[in-house]
Amino acid sequence: MSDVLLEAKNITMQFGGLKAVDSLAFQVKQGQLAGLIGPNGAGKTTVFNMLTGVYQPTSGAVFLEGQSLQGLKPYEISHRGVTRTFQNIRLFKGLTVLDNVLIAGHQHMRYGLFAALLQTPHFLQSEKDLHDKAMELLKIFHLDTKAHEPSCSLPYGEQRKLEIVRALATDPKIILLDEPAAGMNHSETHHLMETIAKIRDQFKLTVLLIEHDMKLVMGICENIIVLDHGIKIEEGTPQKVQGSQKVIEAYLGVEEGL
Repeated sequence: MSDVLLEAKNITMQFGGLKAVDSLAFQVKQGQLAGLIGPNGAGKTTVFNMLTGVYQPTSGAVFLEGQSLQGLKPYEISHRGVTRTFQNIRLFKGLTVLDNVLIAGHQHMRYGLFAALLQTPHFLQSEKDLHDKAMELLKIFHLDTKAHEPSCSLPYGEQRKLEIVRALATDPKIILLDEPAAGMNHSETHHLMETIAKIRDQFKLTVLLIEHDMKLVMGICENIIVLDHGIKIEEGTPQKVQGSQKVIEAYLGVEEGL
């Protein structure tokens, strides 16, 4: 049995005459903590959008556990176990911290409309179990004491953590984190790095993250894919990527021949 969980096979995304991503191929193995990096405009978020069904690739395909995700809508891909956070925070800001997590968890509820209307024992137990699970997830990120506060009242760093909690509530097989440390200070980033590694092990998750904080990426990622102008220029361990001349040139803008 293959240990590959998620695979992109030569995916391309073209907008008119612009190729945002060009024939990108990579694999993320079960239980792996992988990174997707590159300069601004390299196509990283476009890749996430293709992996999660926001965009349908112009060509190529995405596979989860060997099954094609071609043509599936984002909520269908989420049901199959692929979830994500966003570069720009997308919380339900008019709802409480807890309600943001409960909404995500409801996609796996197994009761119908009549059970909810009649408040059946199965419905009540399911709701209690979901509430308890949501509070446990919030506690991991030290947000349980703010469960009943409006999510918009949280500091920026805690809103980013809440997005991760909400993603975890969908019971994913793989979680895609789009710049999870954006806007965080050094201490917050360090704690986030520890927490990402912890939830990977605790929930037996696979993680793929986009991040500009190289200390975070090099500190926790086991495999790193590097994009530049939509093309993969390097892939491998942090040590291999750090020593790659192609990566150095992409980030520093060194022209060939100089």
